[in-house]
Amino acid sequence: MPPALADVLRRVRALAADQKVRFTLKAVRELAGLGLDATDACESLEDLKAADFVERLVSEATGEWMYVFKPNVGGILVYVKLILRRGCVVVSFHEDEGGDDEDGR
Repeated sequence: MPPALADVLRRVRALAADQKVRFTLKAVRELAGLGLDATDACESLEDLKAADFVERLVSEATGEWMYVFKPNVGGILVYVKLILRRGCVVVSFHEDEGGDDEDGR
């Protein structure tokens, strides 16, 4: 586990609890495809564990760190990619099909 992961998890959980989470249009569509909404996603983010962490990537578009998690949500393994700014931005939130996100990450 990267040393900063505890801080990342603490921030994500706090932001989710305070509903300071934004979703890209792509993530909103993916949530809807799972029958979930922003409230469900925030609840899932509040429950993230260190064991759900997969990797940290650099965004090709912005140069920011993106964090990838694969938690179990309602019995489904999901792929969650997010960026931490002043708030939390969820970039992807879809069922994990054993591969990477469709953008190659």
